[in-house]
Order: sequence, then C-alpha cells, then structure tokens
Amino acid sequence: MRRWLAGLSGLTVLGCAVHPVATVPGPDAVEAVPAVESPVVPPAPDLIEVHTPPDTAVLRRLASDSLQDQKDMEILERLHEASATPAGEPSGMEAEVDLAEMFDINVARYAEHDRVRFYLDFFQGPARERMAIWLGRLPVYEPMIRAALVEHKLPQDLVYLALIESGYSNTAVSRSKAVGMWQFMRPTAREYGMRVDHWVDERRDPLKATRSAARFLADLTRRFNGSYYLAAAAYNSGGGTVSRGLRKLGSGVEEDYFGDEDVEDLAEDANGDDRFFHLSDSRYLRKETKDYVPKLIAAAMIAKQPTKYGFGPVPPAEPFAVDSVPVTEPTSLEVVAKVGGVDPTVIGGLNPHFLRGITPPGGTWWIRVPVGFGVAATEAVAALSPDERIPGQVHVVRKKETLRSIGRRYGLSAAELAHFNPRINPKAGLKAGTELRIPGLARVRSLAAADERQTTAARARATARGTHRVRPGETLGGIARRYGMTVAQLRAVNELGAKSTIRAGQRLRVGGIRSAPTRPRAAATVRAEAGSKAAARSRAASHVVRRGETLSSLARRYGVSVEALMSANGLRSARGLQAGRRLTIPS
Repeated sequence: MRRWLAGLSGLTVLGCAVHPVATVPGPDAVEAVPAVESPVVPPAPDLIEVHTPPDTAVLRRLASDSLQDQKDMEILERLHEASATPAGEPSGMEAEVDLAEMFDINVARYAEHDRVRFYLDFFQGPARERMAIWLGRLPVYEPMIRAALVEHKLPQDLVYLALIESGYSNTAVSRSKAVGMWQFMRPTAREYGMRVDHWVDERRDPLKATRSAARFLADLTRRFNGSYYLAAAAYNSGGGTVSRGLRKLGSGVEEDYFGDEDVEDLAEDANGDDRFFHLSDSRYLRKETKDYVPKLIAAAMIAKQPTKYGFGPVPPAEPFAVDSVPVTEPTSLEVVAKVGGVDPTVIGGLNPHFLRGITPPGGTWWIRVPVGFGVAATEAVAALSPDERIPGQVHVVRKKETLRSIGRRYGLSAAELAHFNPRINPKAGLKAGTELRIPGLARVRSLAAADERQTTAARARATARGTHRVRPGETLGGIARRYGMTVAQLRAVNELGAKSTIRAGQRLRVGGIRSAPTRPRAAATVRAEAGSKAAARSRAASHVVRRGETLSSLARRYGVSVEALMSANGLRSARGLQAGRRLTIPS
C-alpha cells in the first residue's frame, strides 16, 4: 500500500516522487525528506511516496487515450441522450449481495429502479466496449479521487461520477464545450481556481480538476442539506435548476404528478435522496439530469462487481504518480522529453493542460515526468539556456515582406532577426521563398502578443454590444469578473435581487457602469509605501541562487539587465549558474 506523505490540504496528490534518490517535499508535505549528495530538486506543489515505478506501458496507454476521445464522446453522448423507459418486473439479481454494506451512497434503495436497470442494460449493451476501457482506466485515478473525496467528507463512491462524465478521459470535450475528466464548463472552472486561457486549460489536469470537483460537490452537498443525489444532479445541471425544481415541488404543484402517499413521503424527506427521484418524475428537470443519478448508480454497481455483469476482471495498474520538473522560463515539453530521456508521447499525456506544448511565460510551472525521471530531467533542463528551451521555427518569406515587418510579427527588431540569420544581407531586399530562422523565445512573444490582441478585441466587441448572453454553467461572479464589474454592479444594472438567479440563454446588461471616483491617498500613506519599497530594494541587494534559477529570470525579478548582473558578479557566461551562490544585485 502507498503511504500518502502529503497533508492532503487541497488534495496534495502528485509531484516529486521519493525514489532511491530522495527529494525535498513540497509545502504541503508533513515532514522534509533528507536529501542525499545528488542535487536537490526544488519543492513541488504535491508529493507522493511510491515504492515501485509505475508501468510505463500504462503511461503510454493513457497518453494514447486522446486518440480515442471521439469514440468516448460518441458513447457518452448516446448515454446522455438515452431515455430510460419502464422495464417490467425487477429481476432480483441484486439480492445476492448486501448493497447497503458495499456502497457508501444509497444504492440499495434504488438498485431496482426502472431507470437504473435501463442503464445497467445500456452499459452491458451499446456501451459495452467503451465501458470495458473506462473500467481499465479506473484503477489509475481511483486512489487520487478517493483521497480528494475523503478530504472533503464526501462518499468515496462518488468516484464513479467521473466515469459517467468522461470515462476518466482528461482530454474529453463535450458538445457543450465541457472539458476534462470532470467536464467543467469554463466559468465554473475559473470560479473554482482553475486557469483556462490560450496557454493552459487546467480542466485537463487530473489533479487540479479532481481537487476542484471535490470542492464543488462538497459545496453542492451543503447547499442541498446533505443529499448526495441532489448534489450530483446540481453538478450536472446547475444548483439553480435543482433549487427551482424543489421550490416548485414544495409549492403544492407536485400533487398534479404524485399520489397522496408520495406527497407524504416528500414531506418526511424534504431534502433527502428520495427527493431527487420525486423531482426526476416531474417536469422540472431536463431529461439528462433526471437520468444522471440512475446512471451513477448503474455505473457504480458494474464497477464494484464487473464480472457479475459480464466484464472481465479490471486489470491492475499503478496509481497516478509522477515526478515534477520545475521551470521558470517558457519551456517546450518536447525539449524536456529529449533532454530527460523520456518518451515524448508520455510527456504529452502527463501534461495535457499545456495546450501549446509550452509552459506559459511568467511564474514557476511544473512539468510532469514519469516516476524516477525527476532528478535527471530537472538537472538537464536547468542547464538549458532560454533559447534552448523552445525549438526554433522557420518562417518562409512572402512577397513584400521585410526584415522589419517579419521581426515585428515575432517581437524582434530587424537587427535581431538578422543576427539569427547571418546569411541574410540586411541591406538587400528579401526574396519570396527565403527561409528565416526564428528563435524559440520569439515564438513565445508572438503567441503572447496574438493572445493579447484577441482578448482586447473580444472585450471591445462585448462592450460595444453592451449585453452578455448567459451560457450553461456561468455565474454572476464569473460574468462580473469578465467585464471588470462587481457582482453588486451587475445585479444593480440588471435589477436583480439578492436572491435572484440567472439561467442559460438570459441576456444581461454589462455596460453603462460608471467607475467610482478615486480618493486621493494621504501623503503619509504615499511616504510609507515609498519607504517599504526602498526597504525591499535594500533587502534585495544580494540573492542566493536556487535550483532552476537563471540569470534571465533573476534579471526580470529585480528589474536589471543580464549584462549588469554578470558585470556585478564577475561572470563571463550566462550559463552554468550554480545553486547556493550568492549574487550581488546592482541597483
């Protein structure tokens, strides 16, 4: 059995794994692991201790799963669209085991429900091939998901929600643009702390998505007074939809749909799991949400007893455990694979959240590699210069292009572009068809500039329209942040009360907000801030180099040039900066 070394605050499940070479644990670890003479890997955000390396064949299989996403989504869409119909008398097949003892969600009470039996047949029939594949993925992610559910005091059998959402695929994309193993919509993902932009989509990150899904489910469970089935329904359709349906059921309208005995049951179980099944028999939920919990129950029953339902035993697999390589400069996954001696397909499969195959500019990012490769890959990557971290590209000159126009496209001056292409005569015109070498960092700057232009244009179009059409999963908070408003402003301009909710398709005004006048700051406040900045500069007169830092990253941090750093410290080269060295920071 694996011993979780991390404290699991916020689901600390992955990072630098402890192997024959010990590494320093991350900030969530219970205690530090002493390092040996080998260079120390900086602390990762998450940490696991494993005693045997995972089967690399499993990693390759998971990496290739993205090729099967289309097949997954075809069956998942059929699953969402399938309509459960009454199926005659119960078969009694569940009487063989004590379902109350087997599950920590209320499966026993509903195992013979018509909709549950329909989806049992569906998984064994039309979805049989894909179901077998999904069950094969389960043991890889199951320990990680169960740990998150335990941390948030949720039933561990909610692990099977990810099965019916995505078949445990990190790259699944639905028709409604929900993404990842937990099928988050963009607004909800951002609300729960995931980054979603042109560079990174953390909905594809199994660790961060699982952490957010557990928090989301815990919030919904509290909202619905401890009913896991109402929380699951709200996870599918939104809390507002379920709340409105419950209010309508409680208004007396349900008497049109249920008999007197059913209405008495509703009164006794006003917010429990029974309430979901009464609500699902009304017109207040869409079909997919009505069948969401029956799908969960059916999937859980098969996953717990696969051989009973005609599936082979689930093959054993090592749980999701990886090492992490820290980078502070934009770095290509392809380069990390090459210098770290790792299969590029495996690197891509472990890092599906880096959409461009490159870590974004700014901050520290952690590239995942198979267990056992972390130390060597970290050392190899740290030795790379910024230009070596991103593969260059070739630009084929088109008619009327010049060094200046091409350089502007990639964030380079004409002189810099000529420097990287010494065979080109800067004074002569460029011929169409000529190939120019574009350094990797210029590629990053070009992508960042294009993203900024797209974002600015999108905001301008939205401001010009003055309205926003609410999409599924969006919240007032997310919409307000998108347009630079507060929730109070958004409510006021749309005349929404404190308890008002929004629905998909609704149009909201997002313009016409006047900024509050800024109050001049007191002179004493300005002086205090200036003093704090001066003190910070004084404290930063020297810096002790940490593993992975480069002269370029330090120059940006302290607002000086690389040349000034080299001159102040008598350095002849920008490469080979040793960890532990104290550098003087020029003013």
